[in-house]
Amino acid sequence: MSEENNGSGFCANRRQFLLTGGATVAMVMLGTPPQPVMAQVKGYGRKKIGSVSKLKEGTPVTFFYPDKDAENILVKLGVPAGGGVGPKGDIVAFNGLCTHMGGDLTGNGYKHADKALGPCPFHLSTFDLTRYGMVIAGQGTQTLPQIQLETDGDDIYAVGVMGLLYGRHSNLG
Repeated sequence: MSEENNGSGFCANRRQFLLTGGATVAMVMLGTPPQPVMAQVKGYGRKKIGSVSKLKEGTPVTFFYPDKDAENILVKLGVPAGGGVGPKGDIVAFNGLCTHMGGDLTGNGYKHADKALGPCPFHLSTFDLTRYGMVIAGQGTQTLPQIQLETDGDDIYAVGVMGLLYGRHSNLG
C-alpha cells in the first residue's frame, strides 16, 4: 500500500521518522555542553587528628570525625595522592565503612603495597587511596568518603567530609 504526496507536505514513513528524530535528539544533546558537577563537601569544625612527624609510612591511625560514631583512618602512603596533604601530598584520610553495605574496613584492611583499603569482609570491595578512594573491585557503589585535611606546621586537622558517610541520609551525625 502506498501513499501519494498530493502536495500537502512531506509524508515520512516510520523509518524516516525514527532516523530524523534520533538525529535531532543527538544534535540537541551534542549542542549542549555538559555542566560540571562539583563534589559535595560538608564542613565541620576543625579537629586535630595527628602529627606529620609521628606518622609512619604504611601504618594507618584510626580517629573519629565528625562525631564519635564515624571511625576513619589516617595514613601516610609514601606517594602523592588525590586530596593528600603534607610535604609530599601523601597523607590522606578516609571513612572506614564500605560504601556497599557498611562493612568495617579499618581492621587490617589497609594494604600498603597496593595503597588500597579492603577487601570488605562482606563482599570484597577494595578502594584505591591514591585516587580519592575510588572502587578498585567488588560491590562498592561509590568512592569512600574522604576526610578533608589541612596541615598547620606539624599538626594535621580534619576539616570536612567529601561524600556521604554510609548509613546516613546526611552527614549531620
